[in-house]
Amino acid sequence: MAGVYLHIPYCKVKCHYCDFHFSVQTDSKGRMVDSLVQEIEQQKAFFSLDTIVNTIYFGGGTPSIITPEELNLLIKQVYKNFAVSNKVEITVECNPDDLNEVKLRAYRDIGINRLSIGVQSFNDASLKEMNRAHTSEEAIRSIRMAQEIGFDNITIDLIYGVPNQTIADWEKELDQMNQLNIPHLSAYCLTIEPNTVFGHRKQKGDLALPTDREYLSFFNLLRKKTAEANMEHYEISNFAKSGYVSQHNSAYWRGKPYLGIGPSAHSFDGKNRSWNIANNFKYMAAIEKNESCRELEVLKTVDRFNDYLITRLRTKWGIDRAELNQISANYYADITPTLNQLLKDEKLMEEDGIINLTPKGLFISDAILEDLFCLEESD
Repeated sequence: MAGVYLHIPYCKVKCHYCDFHFSVQTDSKGRMVDSLVQEIEQQKAFFSLDTIVNTIYFGGGTPSIITPEELNLLIKQVYKNFAVSNKVEITVECNPDDLNEVKLRAYRDIGINRLSIGVQSFNDASLKEMNRAHTSEEAIRSIRMAQEIGFDNITIDLIYGVPNQTIADWEKELDQMNQLNIPHLSAYCLTIEPNTVFGHRKQKGDLALPTDREYLSFFNLLRKKTAEANMEHYEISNFAKSGYVSQHNSAYWRGKPYLGIGPSAHSFDGKNRSWNIANNFKYMAAIEKNESCRELEVLKTVDRFNDYLITRLRTKWGIDRAELNQISANYYADITPTLNQLLKDEKLMEEDGIINLTPKGLFISDAILEDLFCLEESD
């Protein structure tokens, strides 16, 4: 089981919270698609011969900014160079303002079977605050249009903790999501990154953010409303109805190999991490010359141990004591007293050797992971 991620590094506008790699200068789109096609060919030996690609994911940036024909070209190139499952999940991230009936039908016809719609908010004031290019009406219309055309596997993104947002605002958004019968939700607490508009405003003291108590109220309401919609809370920020868990992201969290194509894209071969240069023109120039633009990190035991903790503790699959011990008996011994204390404090819970976050621990997962991390080699 493996996944292929393709990074489309273009957006119409720069959102005030975003620090992902992208450009609003889109003149090089055609050249970029050609480079992605070429990189797929260059990386055809990345997976072992018996590896099956189960997921193809177009992220960004904004993949819906390129044409369905260009997406189809990239999908065909993946099929040409890798063994692809006949039940492959193909996801494309898209913005509501990019979607129309013609484009959605074209997506369906080229094999895209999952849409990730970047709604971010159903509140126009919040959308304006974040500098999103669409309105709440466009978001609702795009979802309904996709459903009418036959897309049942739809996920949306929502952000809470936006400046000036109230708990009543957040409840209305979650009610709107439930009314639309969305089968998957990714809901993120706003993170203020330094090199963003919000980051600069925070530095100036010009950002009205919620208190920790208010953030907790947002999170608790999120869990309540998704439970009412029969959505499973299977990862800290992700909720799904039965049969709609993200296969692509779940593979990340479960340590499966994945290949990242495009500038800034990350890869994992099961043992080591690598990533492409985060510069569009340097990336394209390197690919066109058939030169490597990847950096490689050979993972030490401590890295693999910590990666397992990071990815698994945040999910419903939890951390397995036996698997921790298998990665490193020494590191497992080092953290066992801390694990046991967190269990005693009811921040973690355990059943049959599998340890999960409790509702109390979910909101403070970063602090819990910080307590568990191993920082020095002991093997």
